[in-house]
Amino acid sequence: MNIVLLDERQTKTDIWQITSKRQLEHLSVHVGINIGDTLKVGILRGKRYLTEVVAISEHAVSIKPISEEIVPAKLPVTLILALPRPKVLRRLIADSVTLGVEKIILLHSYRVDKSYWQTPFLQQLDHFIHLGLEQAGDTHPPKIEQYKRFKPFVEDVLPHLITVNSPAFVAHPYAEKEMPHAVNRPCIFIVGPEGGFISYEIDLLIKNGCQAMSLGSRIIRTETVIPYILGRLFVS
Repeated sequence: MNIVLLDERQTKTDIWQITSKRQLEHLSVHVGINIGDTLKVGILRGKRYLTEVVAISEHAVSIKPISEEIVPAKLPVTLILALPRPKVLRRLIADSVTLGVEKIILLHSYRVDKSYWQTPFLQQLDHFIHLGLEQAGDTHPPKIEQYKRFKPFVEDVLPHLITVNSPAFVAHPYAEKEMPHAVNRPCIFIVGPEGGFISYEIDLLIKNGCQAMSLGSRIIRTETVIPYILGRLFVS
């Protein structure tokens, strides 16, 4: 946790209160804070500050803001992700948020087990988002949407997201073209489930404006594909 994320309601007075049990445990066990120490603190969907610890109790840490800090910029990318296994979903959401993804769309496809949509992890997305924000020192969560029907999404929603200035790339190991380097502009990239999209799905994505792109001959896990593609598309 590289920043303490607070709700706006916790910052209405001159002295702010950290009361989350998870955050307090981290600050006590892993950080070992003392009165007079400084902490990086962010307000959810708001600004980020350097603060000073003014009081510590069993149930709260009191802090006061010292100066405002810069919030890391988002990557102008929409990640469309075939819904992964629940345990993988938890990691992917947190990691994608940490990397700065601006929008995440969870999508059903042929090789996505329908039971995945019943996982309680989908009710905990805000928690995973907060973990990713705290890791990155960010305060602005991405937009997250869910679509349980592949064809209606691809035909009715996706074409409106794709523009000349915001192309869509679908990672496909058997595509002829290679994923581009250093795009450094708004774009959409689409990652399939374990086993990949079936041919019908790839064809439908291409028909509706996507470009199928290869990352080479190796078949890569979803957890690896996302940071790899982001690192490839966005070069500072």
